[in-house]
Amino acid sequence: MRRTSRIIRIRRSPDNRVTTPRPRTAARAAAALAAGVLAVSLTACGGDDDSGDNDKGGGTGDTGTTVTLPKLDGESLEVAAVWTGAEQANFKKVLAEFEKRTGAEVTFVPAQDPIINFLGSKVAGGAPPDVAMLPQPGAIKQAVEKGWAKPLGAEATKELGKNYSQGWQDIGTVDGKQYGVYYKAANKSLIWYNAQVFENAGAAEPKTWDELLTAARTVYDSGVTPFSVGGADGWTLTDWFENVYLSQAGPEKYDRLARHEIKWTDPSVKEALTTLAEIWGKKDYVAGGASGALQTEFPASVTQTFTGGDQPKAGMVYEGDFVQVNIAETEAEVGTDAKVFPFPAVGDAPPVVSGGDAAVILEDSKAAQALATFLASPDAAGIQAKLGGYLSPNKNVPNSAYPNEVQRKMAKALIDAGDDFRFDMSDQAPQAFGGTPGKGEWKALQDFLKNPKDVAGTQAKLEADAAAAYGN
Repeated sequence: MRRTSRIIRIRRSPDNRVTTPRPRTAARAAAALAAGVLAVSLTACGGDDDSGDNDKGGGTGDTGTTVTLPKLDGESLEVAAVWTGAEQANFKKVLAEFEKRTGAEVTFVPAQDPIINFLGSKVAGGAPPDVAMLPQPGAIKQAVEKGWAKPLGAEATKELGKNYSQGWQDIGTVDGKQYGVYYKAANKSLIWYNAQVFENAGAAEPKTWDELLTAARTVYDSGVTPFSVGGADGWTLTDWFENVYLSQAGPEKYDRLARHEIKWTDPSVKEALTTLAEIWGKKDYVAGGASGALQTEFPASVTQTFTGGDQPKAGMVYEGDFVQVNIAETEAEVGTDAKVFPFPAVGDAPPVVSGGDAAVILEDSKAAQALATFLASPDAAGIQAKLGGYLSPNKNVPNSAYPNEVQRKMAKALIDAGDDFRFDMSDQAPQAFGGTPGKGEWKALQDFLKNPKDVAGTQAKLEADAAAAYGN
């Protein structure tokens, strides 16, 4: 659920784990992304809107049929993903189109986090799904190492090459072979806010961390708790940390920490945690206090920000573009009632962190390869783009496919970044550290939310868990 940050070309470490390398064009790319994202918070309108920028990373208008698929009458497939609610329902519409075009029957299999453990039980039982949507590069590598993942065939690889920048292809590659199709991407450097709350309080959109603290105080003084935090889901807390750390410590240290080349006891981690505590450590700034936040799952953290009229449970909620799916469950309209600003700069530049979900074949067949090919096409992504709450790294999805100007601006910023982006740090980590509920980074940051004064203890726990997971 996960992660582009400041913009650099993907490379691999000596052990072939996907990493983000030293920046070559960080300043240029960061500026491009920040400018694109910044625009979403201004006068964007919500709802359906056929006006606006029709640019995409390669054309205009609907995608129609751009890829030829085989007839698969009588074939059946299972596709596993951790998606729930509207996200799952929207993806099922994409699978329904694949069924219509091929004659195959596709069953969606709800998976649990961590999906690698879920898949392990399925493999052990002799019934793995044909295709799994994996939310971390580390999970793809694990699936390959365990012998579960099967390489993409010629047609899927060709489709990927036509529609994706090299960087997005590279993060789905292991040992020189293509295994993953990054079907879904996320911009995870956004803070959404209740426009009525900000207007009533006289708060302004912040561009720096200090300005964010000022806005929070202004909202608090107006009688509304500033922040909603979905602390029951540890991944949201890793995203908070990554944005602060990237902007404050800089891209090179971000890369090194992601590879565990520096320890979590490093002073840069201390500084980031201390900065986070400026919000997490003020119980009146977090809806329900720490205990309430730790019982609040991500979807509720969003909906409680945009319900309750002039007195919602919070004025702001941090998370990615996919927040729109949850806002749609309320009466709030994106761009009018629910607005957004880029995660403020803590250091020299605002952070841009991204994530994504990749389709990986576990049971090789003509049908599974055809589905991977379809998911690599603008046809599939264009269907889900129109439904909202979704971004595709596919450069040939028309920008006009997105349902509102907010979404179009975010999609354009993602595509304009090309190969220049950073992937979510916890998603680059071994799953035991960066992607397991109740363990590793998720648990350590949940404990830190509960006790933000214990910076040193949190660092020690993070380092012990990271060393065990990375093996160094």
